[in-house]
Amino acid sequence: MPAAVVKTAEVNLDDPKLFINRELSLLEFQRRVLEEARDPSQPLLERVKFLSIVGSNLDEFFMVRVGGLKQQVEAGVVELSPDGLTPAEQLASIRKMALKLMQDMRACWRDDLLPHLAEAGIYVLDYAALDANQKARADQYFDEVVFPVLTPLAFDPGRPFPHISNLSLNLAVLVRDKKRRERFARVKVPNTLPRLVPLKRSSGGTRKDGTVPNKHYFVWLEQLIAAHLDKLFPGLEIVEAHPFHVTRDADIVIKELEAADLLETMKQGVRQRRFGEVVRLKLLSTMPDHLRNLLVENLEMDVRDVYVVENPLGMSDLRALYSIDRYDLKDPPFVPATPAPLNGKAAEADIFAVIRKGDILLHHPYDSFTPVVEFLNQAARDPDVLAIKQTLYRVGRNAPVVEALLEASENGKQVAVLVELKARFDEERNIDWARKLEAEGVHVVYGLLGLKTHSKIALVVRKEGEHIRRYIHLSTGNYNVVTSQIYTDIGLFTCDEDIGADATDLFNYLTGYSAKTRFRKLLVAPINLRQRMEELIEREIEHAHKGKGGRLIFKMNALTDKGMIQKLYKASQAGVKIDMIVRGMCCLRPGLPGISETVRVTSIVGRFLEHSRIYYFHNAGNPEIYIGSADMMTRNIDRRVEVLFPIQDPHLIKVVGEDILKTYLMDNVKARVLLPDGTYERVKPKKDQQPINAQAILLNHRAPLDGLS
Repeated sequence: MPAAVVKTAEVNLDDPKLFINRELSLLEFQRRVLEEARDPSQPLLERVKFLSIVGSNLDEFFMVRVGGLKQQVEAGVVELSPDGLTPAEQLASIRKMALKLMQDMRACWRDDLLPHLAEAGIYVLDYAALDANQKARADQYFDEVVFPVLTPLAFDPGRPFPHISNLSLNLAVLVRDKKRRERFARVKVPNTLPRLVPLKRSSGGTRKDGTVPNKHYFVWLEQLIAAHLDKLFPGLEIVEAHPFHVTRDADIVIKELEAADLLETMKQGVRQRRFGEVVRLKLLSTMPDHLRNLLVENLEMDVRDVYVVENPLGMSDLRALYSIDRYDLKDPPFVPATPAPLNGKAAEADIFAVIRKGDILLHHPYDSFTPVVEFLNQAARDPDVLAIKQTLYRVGRNAPVVEALLEASENGKQVAVLVELKARFDEERNIDWARKLEAEGVHVVYGLLGLKTHSKIALVVRKEGEHIRRYIHLSTGNYNVVTSQIYTDIGLFTCDEDIGADATDLFNYLTGYSAKTRFRKLLVAPINLRQRMEELIEREIEHAHKGKGGRLIFKMNALTDKGMIQKLYKASQAGVKIDMIVRGMCCLRPGLPGISETVRVTSIVGRFLEHSRIYYFHNAGNPEIYIGSADMMTRNIDRRVEVLFPIQDPHLIKVVGEDILKTYLMDNVKARVLLPDGTYERVKPKKDQQPINAQAILLNHRAPLDGLS
């Protein structure tokens, strides 16, 4: 029987009540990450890592999202968000929700993690709690290492208020001279030194397995500095000292139309990021009003952006504890698999011959990233390879991918690379790589005017006999060896002629002049991706109308685009069954009567950062699957160069649809389900169900998934 259909005319799909605010949704994601830090089933240092991740994520949230909203308020923008809030109203809601989140983070640290760390022999101590030997060791470290680095900056009629840089931890110091005059000074806690100062390790008790773990002792650097301020201000009385932490607006808007040299403009932008408007001031409740008022006035900030919390102020620094050599307190290590076709001497000798036999899918981090690097290395050294073209978004510090491109250029290949300079917070590193590539004769371009290039694609052009064959690697993730071990991403090797031709057209679009509006198989934003996605959803609506069981499964990082959400609402009204696996922001409200009753939204937060984007269309039993770099966000669809590519091999379609997506949908350990009010509820196994952790299953059962080959 055909599914019941609700006439869409009965519902106003522009109603703000149908949308969740994107900023509050992003804060809800941070709360889900905090849940992992609170989870006692997690190894202890993994919990500490998750807490540090929330701290780092919140830093970025304030620098970018809050910074952008404050710019809108100052510019007098009154445009409403899809959920009907002005920028000022969004800021008010954010302040309340973010403060509660920051308080909960510190409660987790104080009441849960800190005691458990001590039980495990890892002590993070206040300076006042050090014993005589520890204090002597800490004092020696201050004299020999810390003191020479410090620069006290005075503030008086002859010296202006010192600049407080972004994400800096500082001490607000009040000193008194012999004439009883009080003066303010600022001491920056140097970020070039460990925030958690390690003291001498000692052996702990014997474990059951006979090993003797070391005990680790740390003291906070800012407390160590505060205890020795008399050495920085000799002859003066230290009245009081209080830590504070500053976050500034770092959302740089590049006026490309006025920028003759985008590279130079980006370099200037990176420098300016340190001096943006203050969007958050964190301090302790012990700071007196007169010092708080002095900071607010001289930082020229809104008093509503002051957040009073407990120690520690900068929680991202807790990540340092993860480097402790206590592997019993971490997730067990694993060795990524290599899909069968790539696992042997044949692939080592000629990866191109292997790709010619059939498309190859890689599911990272469960599958090794090494074949991607080897693909480029072989291309660099193969005398029959004529050209390599590649997009680079975030490649990291040590980048074997870039080294392969440099080698290819040295070997006389034509190498063209699009380096995306506007990859937020990676601009400086990308500038360095761009300069290095240019110095070696590589053709380097920096993207299209007004568009950020976010697609992940490498094209190798090879001469084979009298013909040319193109080999392509496409992916959901960056060409970054480090993140390939901690992000879930999917990549594809293919030599499909149509995809190869599309790849050539794409690079011509990126590096030259092109009015291309049609691609054979690729969905390319901002050209045809939105249109084609809407057509594919409409097809499922038609199948539902005809009783053929419309079905959509979308996996992505974020769903915020109003038009796509409305299209999904229409699909649900037609009876299409929709599963959304959305890691972070989701502005769609599931489960609304007559609007989204057939929509289920889950978010999975676990050991690996879910980063793959998969779009599954059931197509009346003949599934079509697209994978790629694009989330369903307006910026991705309309203001970025994104690529979605089809999975065509029937076996690989089965692998992605049944082995991967089905596993995610069965998760009842790390999955949270989105409720209509915008909050999330953790999924728990029912009495007759086995616990299913999707990431653990994909990690521990990689052998069956060698069908990924």
